[in-house]
Amino acid sequence: MSSPNTFYITTPIYYVNDVPHIGHAYTTVAADVLARYWRLRGRDVFFLTGLDEHGQKVQQAAAKAGIDPQVHCDTLAPQFARLWKKLNLSNNAFIRTTEAPHKSVVQRYLQRLYDANLIYKADYTGWYCTFDERFWTEKDVADGLCPDCKRPVERLSEHNYFFKMGQYQDRLIDHIKKHDTFIRPESRRNEVLGFLQTQKLGDLSISRPKSRLSWGIELPFETHFVTYVWFDALVNYISALEYKTDRPSMDRYWPASVHLVGKDILTTHAVYWSTMLLALNLPLPETIFAHGWWTVDGEKMSKSRGNVVDPNHMVDAFGVDAFRYFLFREVPFGQDGDFSQSAMIAAVNSDLANGIGNLLSRTLTMIERFANGTIPANGDPALPDLEQKIAAAAAQLPAVLERGYRTLAFRDNLQAIWELIALCDEYIDKAAPWKLAKSPDDAPRLRTVLHTTARALRLLAVSIYPFMPDTARQLTHQLGYEFDFARTIPESAYLWDAAIGSQTITKGHPLFPRIESKPQGATPVSESPTTPQPTPTASAPTPLASSPVPQASAPTQITIDEFQKIQLKTAKVLSAERVPKSEKLLKLQVSLGSEQRQIVAGIGKKYEPEALIGKTIVIVANLKPAKLMGIESQGMVLAAGDSEVRGLATILEEVDPGTKVK
Repeated sequence: MSSPNTFYITTPIYYVNDVPHIGHAYTTVAADVLARYWRLRGRDVFFLTGLDEHGQKVQQAAAKAGIDPQVHCDTLAPQFARLWKKLNLSNNAFIRTTEAPHKSVVQRYLQRLYDANLIYKADYTGWYCTFDERFWTEKDVADGLCPDCKRPVERLSEHNYFFKMGQYQDRLIDHIKKHDTFIRPESRRNEVLGFLQTQKLGDLSISRPKSRLSWGIELPFETHFVTYVWFDALVNYISALEYKTDRPSMDRYWPASVHLVGKDILTTHAVYWSTMLLALNLPLPETIFAHGWWTVDGEKMSKSRGNVVDPNHMVDAFGVDAFRYFLFREVPFGQDGDFSQSAMIAAVNSDLANGIGNLLSRTLTMIERFANGTIPANGDPALPDLEQKIAAAAAQLPAVLERGYRTLAFRDNLQAIWELIALCDEYIDKAAPWKLAKSPDDAPRLRTVLHTTARALRLLAVSIYPFMPDTARQLTHQLGYEFDFARTIPESAYLWDAAIGSQTITKGHPLFPRIESKPQGATPVSESPTTPQPTPTASAPTPLASSPVPQASAPTQITIDEFQKIQLKTAKVLSAERVPKSEKLLKLQVSLGSEQRQIVAGIGKKYEPEALIGKTIVIVANLKPAKLMGIESQGMVLAAGDSEVRGLATILEEVDPGTKVK
């Protein structure tokens, strides 16, 4: 039996003929998130993934290409290894079922079951699906189609070997009833129980004649047959522990803590694999967790529709940590989810660029400006109620996260983390450290604001690490810390009251550039091609333009119809920062309710960026986008002044962003 301090996490082994898609990435990144978290917490983690390389589809594809099946597998396998590296996965081992040690273990277990009279030979006639490589009974097949993949089936009659799976039906039902977390989520547990309690479980055909299928592992007791691909594939979970670890480690890691699978292969794991383990007198895994499927813009993914999401392209377009984040913030783990590029862009801009990225940028900018680049010690409370609220949320966060990881509630964990980010943003807006900095009497309160937000960011770095490891490293480095995330993190890193020290910050590049959506795809704004543009000159009462405004020699009258073409709307400032090499320009991220925009405005001599955050301003919403100093501006801010800006057009009352101004 495994030690309570170990954590063994597995993914399915993916079919080598498949092109890696978002479903493969989803399962494997989920396993990586769990592995990274429990390593931080000091557990002995073994994380296994790999490839299933036997079966009829591989044999047929190799024959069509005119090459040996092993050569075919060796050609395709690297596409998964490359993707796992690109997704920044921390798997301890990568298994392939064509490896000689795995074959040996499979044959040993087959022989053990045969010697125990749990495998027998019999004639069989049934409907066979080549794609799923399984037989179906008469009642399963409708209109000559496989009930699973809806492809045509063929009727076969042949001798085969069978595993006495049916005799373990009652023991399996009893185990599921006694162990609430064995099959999860609850809906999947009910499905399996319903299946087992309403029909008799038959025996399982576990061989294929070589005359029909030669690409597989030979039965040790009958060399004219190879074993059924699922019997071969499922054994990987225990064969890996014999030769993929530094020493044979069945006693160290088995039973597995979590088998992560897609809902389409729950039956093979919950029934086939479980009965095989019962027959071998081996403990069953602690949890088999079946997650949902991804659709794309509301449609099922398929090659024929051309809508298969390639994780490689997503990482290239958005960055690995942004993609990893999106996979788990969108839907509760276990349910089906829908992928769309627009939703991905919205998540990057609202949660990452304007969330954790903006919080870090604001905090470091203020520490740089008001504390000589060193995190100050606490002073007098600035806003006691909010500081206590932040402290309470931060103190509870580690326990909330651990509970979430134990139940695989990934989205709940992310929501808890982002609630702390939102509290910190509210705190900065209300404490207004840029105002505190103007009075020496407020210096102790200013130190408290900077200290509190830096302390929260340190905890946030540790908290987001399992989901976004590179971001966590960047965040801690900019804060002046150098956590070794490859090792157990000291308990003090999770404690709100632990001293944080007077760290010297190292402000770096933004964690997440905002993304602008273009017809040809998504591009970070900071990477958009640029052309030099003149800096606009403000002249009252002309709006401060995001593009050069022609100066008229005399006022020009316009009609009401012409005026109505101008769309004036309210916008809430989400973030603001100075444009490099310009003392006048500020880059604003604003919300119009249903959308977010970036606006470049010439108000930098009048306003500090931090003072604008949270204000409701008025913009020209239908101005054609233009570029100022290479930065795209998607609107115009209204302000008053002559040669210099004297005031910004703002709304005093609470008005929803995007409200029409008239």
